[in-house]
Parts: sequence; structure tokens; C-alpha cells
Amino acid sequence: MLSAIPQRWLVLFAVMLAFLPVVIDMTILHVAVPVLTPALGATGTEVLWIIDIYPLLMAGMLVPMGTLADRVGTRRVLLTGLFVFGVASLLAAFSTTSAQLIGARVLLAIGGSMIMPCVLGVIRKTFEDERERAMALGLWGTVGAAGAAVGPLIGGALLENYWWGSVFLINVPIMLVVAPVAYALLPRREATTPGKWAFGQALILLVGIIAVVYGTKSGMGAGQPLWRAGLVLSLGLVMLAWFTRIQLRSPVPMLDLSLFRHPAIVAGMVMALVASGALAGVELTLAQELQYVLGKTPLQAGLFMVPIMAAAAVGGPVAGYLSNRFGLRLVASMSMAFAAAALAYMAHADFHAPDWTVPTALAVLGLTLSIGLTASSIAIMGAVDASKGGAAGSLEATGYELGSGLGITLFGVFMASVYTNTIALPSPLDPALGAQAARSISDSIVVAQGLAADQAEALINAAKAAFSTTHSILLTTAAILIALLSVVVFLMLGGYQDKPGAHE
Repeated sequence: MLSAIPQRWLVLFAVMLAFLPVVIDMTILHVAVPVLTPALGATGTEVLWIIDIYPLLMAGMLVPMGTLADRVGTRRVLLTGLFVFGVASLLAAFSTTSAQLIGARVLLAIGGSMIMPCVLGVIRKTFEDERERAMALGLWGTVGAAGAAVGPLIGGALLENYWWGSVFLINVPIMLVVAPVAYALLPRREATTPGKWAFGQALILLVGIIAVVYGTKSGMGAGQPLWRAGLVLSLGLVMLAWFTRIQLRSPVPMLDLSLFRHPAIVAGMVMALVASGALAGVELTLAQELQYVLGKTPLQAGLFMVPIMAAAAVGGPVAGYLSNRFGLRLVASMSMAFAAAALAYMAHADFHAPDWTVPTALAVLGLTLSIGLTASSIAIMGAVDASKGGAAGSLEATGYELGSGLGITLFGVFMASVYTNTIALPSPLDPALGAQAARSISDSIVVAQGLAADQAEALINAAKAAFSTTHSILLTTAAILIALLSVVVFLMLGGYQDKPGAHE
């Protein structure tokens, strides 16, 4: 039994170290964009591709790489992923053109998509005891939450003292430490799924997921004409339907679609998709509320959000303990219910108040979301055989990627719409300037800079009032989504058994 090896907790430490740079890389780039844009002479379109190419490819490649790991072994794929990620980080750090950086980001996505599902697969194969596995997944959740949260802070600290490439170069020494440790500690024998890995099927799935995500984001975000976005979306749906048909007819499918018969897996994917999407929307509007309305600096805004980061880091191990004590169904659903309550409170809270009510609500939000999402990971990993851990982990990771990417787009469009219909523009104001000011609070500030002092002050005040209303509406919407999610999860996990052997 792999759970009997004395190095199992060291194995966990190794894979968590491998996972850390991947999650940090998801958020660290945002603070570097204002610096690298003039340094590389990047256009607006190139900047969007530099940012979006990483999550776009990750969303499409996680499932194929997860199934590859189940075929050839998580050790081999993870070590390869570490090498690719380290080389890509080095290339990104010393890129001299936008095209080079975009290419390096493609390699980073390939390496990251090899690492992420393997981390969960290794945990599933190493920890056969369900109580130990719950704690291991709790610690994994802590690394994920903490890494994503501190990414912008690390990036800001590096950019204070070094050039923009340092946000990528920091990955290289980490990989030089992690790779030998992983090589030495990861078990050389492991359960694998029989059959060959079908490259053609993986390519169909990759194109299908990327086309669906890109079509949805470009259509909703008005980045492309609707007919073009619809065409890309339709292509993606056709490719996914084709992939599904192949899997159903193949005697040895690349992705075992019977995984979706497990309520825990479906519930976990739904939780990852909805919760990460809602959280992305909340972070999007909260950062703007703190800086545009309250006048905080980026550093002050980051410090204001420390409670949600710290509480999310604690939530992982707490989820492991609570799940062992009270069962996954109750823990997952109740944590989402408490998260919804925290969001509902924040929607009507006074962010100007100097007391600790809002930071406390942020801490409750971070803690409960972390507990709920870690509980879903525990349920997913307990619902499958060890040989299918990579595929199951990749499905959940895909839910996170899709949720975060689509959440920012959908909530961004929703936020712009509410703001436009809420702002009370001062008069008299030129119609063209008024139309520009009504797009967003940042546009309102830009327009105000060209107005007379009295009129500018009136526009700024109107913009702040409109955005505060928009912020409240968006938080309320997120609270409703999470509350509905808690009910859905409770119902979906009704047949899940919180006991050893539930996955059989």
C-alpha cells in the first residue's frame, strides 16, 4: 500500500511545492502588465493575448494531460511538466518582444497543465486512508488559496526592486529545488489506466474547449462581432459533441465518461465552476471599490483584502477535519451557505466604517469558500479509483479555470451594464462625453480630468455613488448564486456515502 510508505508526507510537500508556482503565475502577471507593456512596446491586443493565452490553454489542456498521466504515470508527466515550466519561465523572463512572451506563456500553460492534475493524482495514489487523504487535500487547498492570493503581493514586491522579468524568473530557482525532490520522493511504481493515449482525441477536446471558452468570452465581452463569436462557439460545441461520440463508442476511451455518473464529481465541478466564477467577480468589483471609491492605493487595497487571503489559507486543513467529523455533504453545503451570508452582509455594509465588520465578513467569506471547495476535492478524489485520479483531478481543475475566466467576463459585462444604467450624469455635459463617462468608473474619471473643477467634482461624486450601487448589486447577485449552489450541492450529494469504499 502506498499509504504505508514513510515518505508520504514528504511526497505531499514535494507536490505542493510543485503546485505553488503554477497558482502564483495565474495572478502575479496582473501587477506586471503596466510595467512590461511599455518595456516591450506591446499593443492593447498583444497585452490581452499575453494575459489570456495562459488560462485559455490551461482550460483546454488540463483534461488531456490528466488522462495522459493516468496512462503513463503521474510521476513521468509531473517531472516533465516541472522541466517545461522552468524553461518557459526562463524564456518569459528574458523575452524582448511581445511575440516571445506570448510564446513563453504558451509553454507555461503546457507545463502548468501537466503539473496541476498530477498533483491531485499523486495525492489520491499516495493517501489511501480517507482521513489522511482529507487532511492532505486540505493542505493542498491551503497552498492553492495562499498562492493565488499572494501572487500580486509577491509581484509588487519584486517590481519595486527589479525589472518586470523577475516575476517569471522567480520560478526558476523554485523548480531547481522542487524537481530533484520530486524525482527522489515520488513513487516509481503506481497504478495506471490501461490503453493508449489518443493524441487525435486529445486535440479534438483541446480545440473544443478553447473554442467554447474563447467564443463565450469574446461574445460576452464584446471583443468580437457576435456572428464571429457565435461561429467560434458553435465550432467548439461541435468538436465537444464529436469527442463525446468517440468516447461513447470507443472500447478504451481517452476520458472515461462514467466519471460523470459519480454525484461527488459532478457536484465538485459545479462548485468549482460557480464558486470560482462568483469569487472572481467579487474580487473584480471589490478592488475597484477600494481604489476608485475609497481612494486606497493598490498596496492599501491588497492589505485590506489580507483577511480573505489568510482565512482561505486556514480553510484547507479545517475542511479536512470537519469533513472527517461531520461528512462532506453537510460541510460542503453549509460552507457555501455561510459564504452566501457573508456576501449578502457585505452587499449592504459600509466600507468606509473604521471598525472590523467588513474585514470579518471578508475572513468568513475566504474561510467558508476554502472549506467548501476543499471538501469538494475530498469528495472527488474519494469517488474514483486511484488509477483515475489524474482524470478526476483535471476535471475539477478545469472547473476552476473555466469559472475564473468566464466569471471575470460575465461579471464584468454585468457590472458595466448596471453602472451605465445607474449613474446620474451631471448636466450640462456633452453627449459624447456623457456616453464615454457612463461606460465605467475609470472612463468617468478620465472624462472628469478634462472638465472644469465644479463639473469634474460632480461627475466624480456621481461615478462613486453609481459604482457603490453597482458593487452592492454585484455582491447580492454573487450571494444568490452561492446560496443556490449550497442547495444544489446538498441535493447532489444526497446519495454520496461518507465512508471508506464509497467510490467502489
